[in-house]
Amino acid sequence: MTVGNKRRQPSLAQLRAFAAVAEHLHFRDAAGAIGMSQPALSGSVSALEETLGVTLLERTTRKVLLSPEGERIAVRAKAVLAEVGALMEEAEAVRAPFTGVLRLGVIPTVAPYLLPTVLRLVHERYPHLDLQVHEEQTASLLDGLTSGRLDLLLLAVPLGVPGVAELPLFDEDFVLVTPLDHPLGGREGIPREALRELNLLLLDEGHCLRDQALDICREAGREDAPVTTTAAGLSTLVQLVAGGLGVTLLPRTALKVEISRSSQLLTGYFTDPAPTRRVALAMRAGAARGAEYEELAAALRQALRPLPVRVLDQDA
Repeated sequence: MTVGNKRRQPSLAQLRAFAAVAEHLHFRDAAGAIGMSQPALSGSVSALEETLGVTLLERTTRKVLLSPEGERIAVRAKAVLAEVGALMEEAEAVRAPFTGVLRLGVIPTVAPYLLPTVLRLVHERYPHLDLQVHEEQTASLLDGLTSGRLDLLLLAVPLGVPGVAELPLFDEDFVLVTPLDHPLGGREGIPREALRELNLLLLDEGHCLRDQALDICREAGREDAPVTTTAAGLSTLVQLVAGGLGVTLLPRTALKVEISRSSQLLTGYFTDPAPTRRVALAMRAGAARGAEYEELAAALRQALRPLPVRVLDQDA
């Protein structure tokens, strides 16, 4: 029987080191990202090049570049590491549900208002779950989910992203927040058409709440850009309103927290059907822990019922 020579195969440590360098294009930053010393990282990448017989990096005194071959190998290395991560996740899910780490991404216009409910639920019902929370804007969260950096998202939908499954939680109305002397302050039954003439203050670019507000304006028949002043967060936004710079739209879950920050604000409510947003959990389609995430979504729907929202059925 003839036994062929076995080719050496790269180790996971080598692939992780190279993937980190490919992402950061800087040895120090890459080493810090994966918790490896810089000499060890450099040695792992060199060992990978020797194992594969391919030059992966073009090293200069100022920067690190991927070779053409390195760019192709980087895609494969990332895929291999993602599959290994999925394997570990599958094993963890089989071993014991609701244990280990769960990396939850949350958008800034949801985090301050829903996290108290989420954290209380996890603490009481899933005490062995290590919940790690990351507050980021929608685009960054989706990138983190698809790359495997995050496991589950809590954000406004619909997303319309292939490979991402949504678990709807609730719908909530928007309300109009105005200064004390505004004619619409405190009114009920405000028609959407009123938005055509208002000086509307919105969040900065990148916030999904800004896009939703602009969509509401377009639905009301307003085509011009209504924004002259923007803010990085809702707390700043309501202070601008209190200062008389304009009005804004807030989701109802944010109302109690944000309106309490100033005595110079009034709220107005739209006539039915009021403009709304939908909030959901989002996970990778076919995630190994998908059954856990669906159970968590069901538990969250019950826990969220005291809030001023319309909780949705699982099949909504």
